[in-house]
Amino acid sequence: MIDVKAWAQYVVEWAAKDPYGFLTTVILALTPLFIASALLSWKLAKMIEARDREQKKKQKRQENIAKAKKPKKD
Repeated sequence: MIDVKAWAQYVVEWAAKDPYGFLTTVILALTPLFIASALLSWKLAKMIEARDREQKKKQKRQENIAKAKKPKKD
């Protein structure tokens, strides 16, 4: 079983002895996650924009149908 306390102590010692190496390793490890997060955020924004456009289109269509059904006064 993994000894969490010993591992945490090792990481703290590593960060204290070689802070630039530690930060470089952490940044390199997290970079793919940042990229994935950015891509998913962009995709979500595009999906929300498409949904909003579709809703506006449906609302406009319903308004036009309602106008067409109104009885015209002569």
